[in-house]
Amino acid sequence: MQKRIARRDVIRHLALLSTSAIASTWLVGCKSKPSCNDVSGLSPDELSARTTTAAYVEHSPDPAKKCSGCVHFVPNGPSACGGCKVVKGPIDPDGSCRIFLAKPA
Repeated sequence: MQKRIARRDVIRHLALLSTSAIASTWLVGCKSKPSCNDVSGLSPDELSARTTTAAYVEHSPDPAKKCSGCVHFVPNGPSACGGCKVVKGPIDPDGSCRIFLAKPA
């Protein structure tokens, strides 16, 4: 004998499956900006200069001294890590370091 499946159960399962598919798509699309801490390609000397000499941090404690407002910053798109003419490696536009020099007004 075959077991009958109620139409209500089928609709409930389809709705749950559709909701989970949509939710997973939203979660993938809601990624925040990328981390700019991948320094795997830097030599020990470059890493030391970045962390010790320049004292680079990914999030500036002073909003007036963000990397995006520095003459040394090289942008790479609105939601991507940029670069720096002085500090090696990926640079967060919201980061900061001791070498900050404000862009002229």
